[in-house]
Amino acid sequence: MRILVIEDDEKIASFVVKGLKQAGHQTDLAIDGELGLARLRTANHDAAVVDIMLPHLDGLTLVQRARQAGVTTPIIFLSARRELDDRIRGLGAGGDDYLVKPFAFSELLARLQALVRRATGALEPVRLGVGELEMDLMKRRVLWRGQEITLQPREFALLEYLLRNKGRVVSKVMIMEHVWDYGFDPETSLVETTVSRLRGKLLEGAELIETVRGVGYVLGR
Repeated sequence: MRILVIEDDEKIASFVVKGLKQAGHQTDLAIDGELGLARLRTANHDAAVVDIMLPHLDGLTLVQRARQAGVTTPIIFLSARRELDDRIRGLGAGGDDYLVKPFAFSELLARLQALVRRATGALEPVRLGVGELEMDLMKRRVLWRGQEITLQPREFALLEYLLRNKGRVVSKVMIMEHVWDYGFDPETSLVETTVSRLRGKLLEGAELIETVRGVGYVLGR
């Protein structure tokens, strides 16, 4: 998933963004309401996390304007306000869910996944795989022929992205955007290096990751 986080509190923003990235999701951050609204209106996100108390434009007004502009992205509010009336105002402004601070990251992630499932009518897969290669997304485990393989977070994220796009060629630019969350730098060898390490750990399964010369990679073609 690609998630937009609109939060001005540095500690909370860091906590949420880090957790989402570790869970394998692409994350964008806006630290004020006006910037958040602009990104919500112009970028393609699967869901958004919006703090209510924001500088320049509060979260309630932000979401109201986004809905008026036709934005249908599922939105969950974060707020220290826990009264029933506050929750009603949040939902009335166009929010799809409301989570009170402090909160457990696992709950936020579960709610985001539920919002996306409802919005798309699709079930988020629990397992991915091709041939004798299996990935358990809940337990963050990878098995090759039944044997567990230990992967670093970037290696896991790269393999997950390839598995989610199995049979399709993905470019280095696409990989950089989804796995490292930033634009492609022609001078970097991050993608090649990580693919090489991943192939080394997959042993015979390394052959599943095919290089498409001049373009990128494809898994399970």
